[in-house]
Amino acid sequence: MAKGFFRRQTKRIVIIANILAGVLFLLGSYSYLFSPKRFWPIGLLNLTAFYFLLALIAFIIFWLFVKPRRAFISTVAILLAYKPISNIIPFRFSSSFAKEKQAGDIRVMTWNVAQFNVLDDKKHPEVKNEMFNIINDYQPDIACFQEMVAEDSTIKNHGHMEQFLKKLNYPDYFYSYNEKDDFWGYAHFGIIIFSRYPIINKKTISYYPYNYNSIFQYIDIVKGDDTIRVFNIHLQSLRFSRANLKYIDEPTIEEEKTLKESKSILGKFKRGFLKREEQAGRIRAELDKSPYPVILTGDFNDLPNSYAYHTIAGTMKNAFVEKGAGLGRTFSSISPVLRIDNIFVDSRFDVRQFLRINKKLSDHFPIFADVQLSKK
Repeated sequence: MAKGFFRRQTKRIVIIANILAGVLFLLGSYSYLFSPKRFWPIGLLNLTAFYFLLALIAFIIFWLFVKPRRAFISTVAILLAYKPISNIIPFRFSSSFAKEKQAGDIRVMTWNVAQFNVLDDKKHPEVKNEMFNIINDYQPDIACFQEMVAEDSTIKNHGHMEQFLKKLNYPDYFYSYNEKDDFWGYAHFGIIIFSRYPIINKKTISYYPYNYNSIFQYIDIVKGDDTIRVFNIHLQSLRFSRANLKYIDEPTIEEEKTLKESKSILGKFKRGFLKREEQAGRIRAELDKSPYPVILTGDFNDLPNSYAYHTIAGTMKNAFVEKGAGLGRTFSSISPVLRIDNIFVDSRFDVRQFLRINKKLSDHFPIFADVQLSKK
């Protein structure tokens, strides 16, 4: 009798765990429906949605051996989240990328370059040179960088704009920064767009407190008979300290340290969700004003299906979702599901191919996409 009771209770616990995993998976998959101002903890479920998906698949396999009809619980949850899942993992096994660009295509690149390793450049100059080699090897027509450090003064110690233009062979660029974030008082820290096409208009949009993450930029370029607006953005980062990152990689069971680090990490997640909601709304407003077809690139510091991602994306196409494969992570540490860098184009573009370079020179991986403005 005791054995039967134990079996029934175990079965009940497993069913409840399966249902709970399904509910949490669906909340994470549809987290973009919940404003962080009111429901910020749901943003955390977006970070774990992929792992809940794996748990649901494990439950399906388990039930197929034990009681097949109960696999229905996980199957329904996965089917209900079909569209959000395709934003996380495109349903294709591989993707190819031809280095030679097709006629009429525009090759777009985005990369958080982490200052081109400027703080360690004297010891390891090869890092910047390798980064230059990747850019020059793939020859993007439009290159958008975040966390850019360069000088436009007469001092040429750590990377003058002339050096970047010469090394990368770009005729024009637009650099947006706030002087209060300057390195060493003369080297700027900001976001930049390099273009092989003529730039006929450029604008920095800035909001109080006018710091790095409160600005974004766009340029209008001319390609043939077409004018295209290109946005470059960098949303609020989590600003994890080294102690935070170490705790995430190596959790401790020391009560005082665990409590302190957990509070710090949760607080930074909350601030990040709230800031990115505000920034995403501002970016969406500028996108809606564009009289031209739009390309948008940048470091979102947030995952697909997040509130900020969905607000900015609207009906635009994500180049990775259109032509990429696998998880496509773009941030090199913490978790393999961190695809936080994106290239979006509006519906008037066709995405021809997509590429991620899996080489750790910055803490982000560079991504490329070839796109073409539809002739319709």
